[in-house]
Formats: sequence, C-alpha cells, structure tokens
Amino acid sequence: MATIGYARVSTNDQNLDAQLAQLKAAGCTRKYQEKESGAKADRPKLMEMLDYARQGDVIVVCKLDRIARSTKHLLDIVDKLQDKGVTFKVLNIDLDTSTATGKLMLTMLGAVATFERELMLERQLEGIAQAKEAGVYKGRKPTAKAQSAKVLELLAQGKTKQATATELNIGVASVYRIAKEAK
Repeated sequence: MATIGYARVSTNDQNLDAQLAQLKAAGCTRKYQEKESGAKADRPKLMEMLDYARQGDVIVVCKLDRIARSTKHLLDIVDKLQDKGVTFKVLNIDLDTSTATGKLMLTMLGAVATFERELMLERQLEGIAQAKEAGVYKGRKPTAKAQSAKVLELLAQGKTKQATATELNIGVASVYRIAKEAK
C-alpha cells in the first residue's frame, strides 16, 4: 500500500512548493507533479499516476481543483480509482472516498467547483466584451493567416500539408483552411 500525492499548478510561473510540503506532511511516499491546465483531461503526470496506482493505495491532493475542473472529469477519475481499489483524499476539506459521506461530499463539491469555474469564465467573457467595446482588447494576432503566402508557396512546391505546418510552426488545420480559402 502506497500513499501517492498529486500536485498541479496551471502555469510555469506558479510554484508547487506549498502543495509538495503538504503532501509530504500527509505521508505521501511518491509524488507526481506537473504544470498543466486543469482543464486538460490528458495531463501526462496525472495519467501516469492513475496508471501506477494499485489496490490499497491512497491518492492524495491538497485541493479538489488540483485534480479535475469538471464534475464529470472528477467522477471519472474517482470511478477509475474505485475500480482499482484505490482511495482518494483531499487534504483541505478532509474528504476521504473510503466513506459513504466522503463519496457524497465529493459529488457535491465537484458540482460546486464546476459552477464556480463556469461563473469565472462568464465574467472573463464579459470583461473581454467590455474591453473590446472600449477598444482596449484586440485579441491574439493571427499567426497562421500572417503566413498564408508562405503556406501556399510551400504547398505549390509539393510539400505535404503536415510538412508545411511543421516547417512554419502552425497547426495543420490552419494549413488546410488557408489552402481551402485560396481555391
């Protein structure tokens, strides 16, 4: 039986130290850490940890939002862990899925976390709309469109769409879109 910790921050400029210290204090003998957005379901270290966990192990996180950003994703992870006979614990709210109360609380807290994230995204979109109206927000510069001529030139030379995308460091979907618009 192992106590396994998982720590995550969203960006490279954020620090994992506080989470790692809490996981160490909780007795985690193995820790997985990464700097990835919680919205991504296929985070490499998360997948590695879920694959590594064995029956009788305990997965520990400091906060619920460190492991999942949606109720569905959270419940999928917990279902996977339960199928393997692995317990899930969240330190800051003293949640433990080895109990019926813990399972109920997990579902309720997951719903609240999803609600809070959706509210935050709504506020963000409202702020962007206001900034656009004020002429302050211009959005991201189109990187692929700016290279349309080069895309068409490489395609005319017989390069594949994938090779063109790789050479110009743009998405292959953008190459397809530019080629289609040029027709």
